[in-house]
Amino acid sequence: MTLTGSRLFSGVFSRLSGRGPQPRTSVPPSDFALVRHSTHLQDIARVERHLPEILGRALARAWIDAEFSDTLRADPKGLLAHYNVYLPTTVSIELETTETQRQRIVVYENRQHGERRRVMYLQLVMLAGK
Repeated sequence: MTLTGSRLFSGVFSRLSGRGPQPRTSVPPSDFALVRHSTHLQDIARVERHLPEILGRALARAWIDAEFSDTLRADPKGLLAHYNVYLPTTVSIELETTETQRQRIVVYENRQHGERRRVMYLQLVMLAGK
């Protein structure tokens, strides 16, 4: 069974609002998938196209699962590989904590002569409206 976005966010909303059942603090890996099939992003164009959605799922999971968050912080590429997402060796991922203490995932393309190009960054943001 895959944890869907609506179920994930309704659980988070329930926890924050005090309504509804409390979500589990940890979902077994067999109940969670970042992708449906083994995914090999072989070049930077595929990374730019597909990785934002995958990392968005990872950030959402890290927000409600402390163990997943710790693993993501320690070894982002290793965690992705554990969930069958494989990146080129030229891509590196770093987690930063912003001034507001929110995690930000930054993806770099490592070029020749030690140059790095920031490809993207992702961060969860909570918005409220009336």
